[in-house]
Amino acid sequence: MSATLAAEAAPIAQAAGPHVAPLMGAVEELLGEIAAGTAPQLAPHGAATIAAGGKRLRPLLVLVAAGAPEPGRDTASLVRAAAAVELVHSATLVHDDVLDDAPMRRGAPTVYASAGRAMATCAGDQLFARAFSLLVQTGRPDEIRALSDAGSGLARGELLQRADAWDATVTLDRYLLRCELKTARLFEAACALGVMESGRADADPTVLGSFGRRIGLAFQLLDDVLDVSGPVERTGKHRGTDLLDGTVTLPFIVARERDPQLAALDPRTITTPQQAEEVCDAIAATGALDAAREQALELVAGARRDIPADLPEAQRRALDLVATGVVARYA
Repeated sequence: MSATLAAEAAPIAQAAGPHVAPLMGAVEELLGEIAAGTAPQLAPHGAATIAAGGKRLRPLLVLVAAGAPEPGRDTASLVRAAAAVELVHSATLVHDDVLDDAPMRRGAPTVYASAGRAMATCAGDQLFARAFSLLVQTGRPDEIRALSDAGSGLARGELLQRADAWDATVTLDRYLLRCELKTARLFEAACALGVMESGRADADPTVLGSFGRRIGLAFQLLDDVLDVSGPVERTGKHRGTDLLDGTVTLPFIVARERDPQLAALDPRTITTPQQAEEVCDAIAATGALDAAREQALELVAGARRDIPADLPEAQRRALDLVATGVVARYA
């Protein structure tokens, strides 16, 4: 994504106010400068990861949660906070690709595939380091703590996922904890950082942080539904990729409770895309996808309730569009 907002993000930015699009442009410019300024061996890989972009939902959440800045207020630290969140997200994608032996991401070869394990690991480490170097410049220990806690959660969530690999008996609570750590915590931190950068002395970061956590959790639940429902033209990957990777997700957990054959299935026996497709069909036949979607919709409804009534109307509308967008992606 360039300085031009992604199609999914543009309505949110427009609703939030005319200040958001220029700030997102400044975030993109800063990310480009960081990519170009890394070590020569790593610069092409960091640049490719950042340029691959995506929706930039996490930095957008920082800007929306901050609200419209007061006239004349310096927004440099806000831009740094938004860029830092995106750098942490990008770093986790690079590291995930190493752990998953992933050849492609967003239709392009991964750093791991094109440059090898060592280079990809170093590139991810560099992105993490640059994220925190940005926040150090703000001189705000609370911001550093918020992003550090999210980063620690990401690592813990990844360790849980590795420990749970191929384990069909993973409980719902364990799965939800994993999703909260791996995905929701960074959404939560994005909203909290925005509030911290708002300049409002009485603002409580935990309020919009709760909104971000619920949205992030719904995002992951629906992403796991999409892995089962597909199609490949929409997701860019075969249905059942999680099953082939040994990752047990909500649809499979729910379906096992409804179908004795799925309850008896050892995930290790799913070794080909065709087998994964057949299991996906069996999961869908139990109604598990609808149940998982319903749980995600309940989270989104809770997130909407978390939007403070005393926020400016434009900010409330933008946050509501974030919630709507999470659901609309899977409609």
